[in-house]
Amino acid sequence: MSAFTVPLPDRRVAEVTGTLCRAVRDEGGVAHLVGGCVRDAALGRPITDVDIEVFGLPVERLEALLGTIVGFSLVGASFGVFKVHGLPIDVSVPRRERKIGQGHRAFEIDANPDLDPAEAAARRDFTVNAIAWNPLTGDVVDPYDGLGDLDRGVLRHTSHQFAEDPLRVLRGMQFVARFALRPDPATVRLCRTIEPEGLAAERLYDEWRKLLVQGVQIGAGLRFLADTGWVRHTPELDALRGCPQDPEWHPEGDVWVHTGHVMDRFAEDRLGDEWEDLVVGFACLCHDLGKPATTAWADGRWRSPGHEEAGLEPTRAFLARLTNQHRLAEEVLPLVADHLKPDQLFQQGAGASAVRRLARRVGRLDRLLRVARADRDGRPPSPRDDFPAAQWLVRTAEELAVLDAPPQPLVLGRHLIELGLRPGPAFRPLLEECFEAQLDGRITSVEEGLALVRARLER
Repeated sequence: MSAFTVPLPDRRVAEVTGTLCRAVRDEGGVAHLVGGCVRDAALGRPITDVDIEVFGLPVERLEALLGTIVGFSLVGASFGVFKVHGLPIDVSVPRRERKIGQGHRAFEIDANPDLDPAEAAARRDFTVNAIAWNPLTGDVVDPYDGLGDLDRGVLRHTSHQFAEDPLRVLRGMQFVARFALRPDPATVRLCRTIEPEGLAAERLYDEWRKLLVQGVQIGAGLRFLADTGWVRHTPELDALRGCPQDPEWHPEGDVWVHTGHVMDRFAEDRLGDEWEDLVVGFACLCHDLGKPATTAWADGRWRSPGHEEAGLEPTRAFLARLTNQHRLAEEVLPLVADHLKPDQLFQQGAGASAVRRLARRVGRLDRLLRVARADRDGRPPSPRDDFPAAQWLVRTAEELAVLDAPPQPLVLGRHLIELGLRPGPAFRPLLEECFEAQLDGRITSVEEGLALVRARLER
């Protein structure tokens, strides 16, 4: 396939890549671009990172050659992986990997520059990641028909070595979601035989992160998790399967099906800000985790009273297994607890005080509205209708300046000191009383707050 090409991210990356590939050729070796950059080029997606695999040169010779071209760090001394300084380029020699025990680190790795490209590709996870391209000749090495699988929209494992790293099941989840691929039945069957083997939390988190911030069909990724049986390793999500809902409000099916549609709706409205999308994405994923514990048949229909609060503990448990980022849980949990509040407050005709207090609890009302909108729209075949509660809440929150930030106290400790008060235990109740009055709209300035304090002290 001489017509195939990989457009590199920028001029400097292209210069270094070309110089290195020509230098390798002049030394009798061959350099291929491999992995994600080739896959993304085949899909017409922008390239962000470049992986170069060098055949025919020993690690020591490659290291010396690379040093004449660019600065680099050796990050895999035993298996020849180099990171170019200041550029998204990794350079490596082909290698064999052999599993020698349990866990993702229990591999015997043998750097072998004399491997055949097809044999080197066998260690890669999926056929779509096992395509190589020679930038000097334009030749493609595709021993597992990865380009054909991309054309067919299929995700298929390369070889029996796939099962040696259990993380590849979760990689399959996010690849299905990111690239709209249909998992090959044989790959699904193989995944059912694989156990997690104590995968480190940071590795799990990274796959879920990619699912949420890059997934286009996140619901399909979740279905892959269920089809492979791996949803059982996430019991909070597994409990959603088969949890019934009122068919009048949720004609799409059970809570698991609903969650998949909610995630697809979330993916349509991502902002491109990774942290914001992670917080809202996890909140959307977890928003109904309280339903299995609260759903019951009552008055002729399925009801889940209190599922918002009931969802806090399973959300906390789920996130704790993925990451020790306490900030993430702190910002996700309030969105789960209050995901129904926009509609509830609107229907109640709530005033400014209720909106300020809601903003105080969730931190950012714009996040809450993204969760509420995805929840509301994740009910096909029900048409997406107007969301008057959202329009009202945006308008009110903008008037109160609390749409993208919680209300900030007007009266602070320094103001009490300026009144002549000495810092101590009495400060907190005074400040809290002022803030409560501010949330109620009874004070709107520092001066009014200090007048409240003076009146309080004179009692």
